[in-house]
Amino acid sequence: MSLLAILVLAAGTFAFRIAGPLLAGRYDFSPAAQAWMTSAATVLLAGLIATSTLIQDGAFAGWARTAGVGVAVLLVLLKAPFPVVVIAAAGAAAGLRLVGVA
Repeated sequence: MSLLAILVLAAGTFAFRIAGPLLAGRYDFSPAAQAWMTSAATVLLAGLIATSTLIQDGAFAGWARTAGVGVAVLLVLLKAPFPVVVIAAAGAAAGLRLVGVA
């Protein structure tokens, strides 16, 4: 990647990050619009989680990854500390891969 491309991407990233605080007080959204945006953000996050859990290189990512994410979701619902969630999910996926479940 060329230096120019890196600088353009860095400038665009900075512009997006600074736009939120600069524009926060200029717009007043209705409660219905705020509720819609909250729902839309939740749906987008759920879609990202689903695709990165289930798909790799255009094919099914495997049961080990799916089980690891399932363990993480369960521990989050049980309000486990973040390091416990990460270590348990990684351990579950690694353990399944160790015994041959891909």
